Amino acid sequence: MVRRNNRISLIVQAGTLKNMFPDGAIKRFREESLTWTCSVTPSSLSSTYELKLHYIRNNGVKVYVIDPKPLALANGKKHLPHVYSTPEQRLCLYYPNGVEWNVGMLYTKTIIPWACEWLCHYELWVCTGIWHGGGIQHETEVEKQANKQKEKNDEPNSNKKQIGQ
Repeated sequence: MVRRNNRISLIVQAGTLKNMFPDGAIKRFREESLTWTCSVTPSSLSSTYELKLHYIRNNGVKVYVIDPKPLALANGKKHLPHVYSTPEQRLCLYYPNGVEWNVGMLYTKTIIPWACEWLCHYELWVCTGIWHGGGIQHETEVEKQANKQKEKNDEPNSNKKQIGQ
């Protein structure tokens, strides 16, 4: 059952993070923001990664791989799969529509396990070049910039068409 309106306080989030990951570092500013960094090993065969979880009230939670940086890429690939940003190594873990994750859910039961699952899929991707983690395809930073430029270039043309009609 999804809890929508019962926001879990950041002091509770911090406490559960500290309980499950005693070696992690937590910085909390009242009920406005929380940052957690910790080393995780997603499986017994995995490498160790340092994650950073950053929550700002009304701005959602973001997760980054901060070490190693940069993450290795699969042969022939230029970008990480299913990230919001390859340079920032910001992971895409859920659809930001509030259905899969919301502020009524513990990070230790959702975001952190999802990040570890992402890392397992990432390790397979590095070996095979095939992403098995599901999700939707993201535009790369280059594609985003190219699409923005195309939209800018198309705007004057669409105005001319409307004037000539």
